[in-house]
This record gives sequence, structure tokens and C-alpha cells, in this order.
Amino acid sequence: MRAALGRQPVDRLPVAFWRHVPEVDHTARGLAEAMLAFQRRWDLDLIKVMSSGVYCVEDWGCRVAYQGSPNGAKTCTQHAVRQVSDWAKLKPLDPGHGALGRELEALRLILKGRSDDVPVLHTVFAPLTIARKLAGDRLAGDLRDHPEAVLGALDVITDTVIRYAGAVAQAGAHGIFYATQDASRDVMPEGDHAKFSMPSSWRVLESLKDAPLFTMLHVHGQHIYFDRKATLPVAAINWHDRLTAPSLGDALKRFGGAAVGGLSEKETLLKGPPSAVAAQVADAILQSGGTGVIVAPGCVLPLAVPDESLEAVVKGVKGERP
Repeated sequence: MRAALGRQPVDRLPVAFWRHVPEVDHTARGLAEAMLAFQRRWDLDLIKVMSSGVYCVEDWGCRVAYQGSPNGAKTCTQHAVRQVSDWAKLKPLDPGHGALGRELEALRLILKGRSDDVPVLHTVFAPLTIARKLAGDRLAGDLRDHPEAVLGALDVITDTVIRYAGAVAQAGAHGIFYATQDASRDVMPEGDHAKFSMPSSWRVLESLKDAPLFTMLHVHGQHIYFDRKATLPVAAINWHDRLTAPSLGDALKRFGGAAVGGLSEKETLLKGPPSAVAAQVADAILQSGGTGVIVAPGCVLPLAVPDESLEAVVKGVKGERP
């Protein structure tokens, strides 16, 4: 296994970054080959499997497509939940079939194709985040006007995520990148987040307590509920630390695991110059005192981030000049 991804002393901080591959992520082999090629190019300290961000709702009937997003993300072009009665139509999914099975096969191919012992983290979405992808903007109204309908569907979604996460562990993944896109006051009030999101996340993560997995939580967006999410049983938290509080250094005082960040993907990495990228790496090392941080972007890389920026990240972590 690569250098420790937690707070243990290491020769240098671990480094990772990840990028969507929308032109090939619709097949297991295409996704796997892209992930392996990216790792061969950059020799990172973990492979985050960059499944489409909507793979988790395809089997429930969402139509998905890539429509030119700068970060390579696919979107739902037709939601599965278009009226309140659709929540009751959601049924548990078999993790070995459909889009879920495709992603498990990609995971197995990546594990088989690695040239060294780099750990592989598979992306799993939080249940309420999946509900938001299923329903789009109507979720907020249904939570307000028909909460029991949504809660019933959340039970189905959560049971499916638990089975899928178990299948990810059984397939041999070293960790899970547990992504939540609803823990922001820009998305919902903190009280609603506590009521509708946290219980299902606890269920998912508690189901993995006996699995030998490194769990990294991703908290998407600005104005996030960091302290509430930090109570979840995870080993690391990734968030947009260059856009929203807390800073890396402050997070290490508020959370007992690893802080994952330090790089501004939409500004510094995208626009450069390499010297500015190197400065952010140096600042991340300074804030952490050289431990407890995985140097990474706050989220997925824009497709247009130049190789020069990524080279500056790797050289900066290794103590080389860009």
C-alpha cells in the first residue's frame, strides 16, 4: 500500500487528483483503461474511480448524457421522479446488474490492471444526493409538502447503497469516496439536512464498520455543514477548502482524520501559472505541518486543466521546483 493516507508521519504528503472521462465512461473497459492511463501518467497516491456522476440513478430510469459541462460531468436529461407518486415506484436494485454492475466491473478491471499497490477508491453517492439526482429541483418541494413519500423512497435508496457499498468492498476496493452534494445551506437548511440526509448516511457508513475500507467523505459546494458531517465515521474529508470554510489547518483541529484539499481546481489549477500552483501546495504543507493532509483539489478537475499545473502539483509535493 502507498504512503499512509491518514495522520501517520510520512516522508511526504500524499497527493491525488481526478478527472471525468465522459467520452468513455459508459463502458466498464473504457472507464478502467482511462483510469489506469491517468495513473500511469501521474503516479498518484490513490486512484479515485471517476464513474459518471449519474451512474447511480440510471437503473431507476434517469436518462443521462454529457452536455458539455466544463468538468466533464454527465447530467440527467430526464428525471425518474417527475411527480410525487414516482417516489413509491422506486424498488431496490441488484448491485451486480445494470449500471451498478458496469461500475463494479470497471472497478475489478482497475484493480487487476494496476502496476503497483496504489489504493483504489470507488465513488459511492449518499442516499439524499441520489434522491436529488432522481428528482432534480422538485426534491425541495417534495421534502416540504410530501416528506413521507421521500422518506419511504430514501429507505429504498439507502438499502440499495448499503448493498452496493458491500459489493464494492467484496470486489476488492481499498476505499470508498463517499460523495454528498446536499450538505450546504445553498441546497437546504441545516435542520432539513440533519433530518433527511444524516440518518441515511449513518446507516450506509455504519454498514461498513467491519470492512477494511478507507472512507473519504466529499462535501460538495460552499457554505457547507462541515462540523455536522465531521461526526460521520469516515477517515478523511474532502471539500472546497479554497472556496469555503474551514481552511485545511482549521479542519485538522475540528476533525480527527485526514483533510483532503489545498488546491483550487477552477482557479489556480485551471488558470495557473505553475508557480501559483506550487505556492498552494507549499501552503497546504505549511498549514498541516507536513502530516494529516492529502494534497488534492476540492472537487473534480475541469477538463481544461493543463498538464503544466498537474506537474507543478506533483513536483511541489516532492519538494521539486516547477
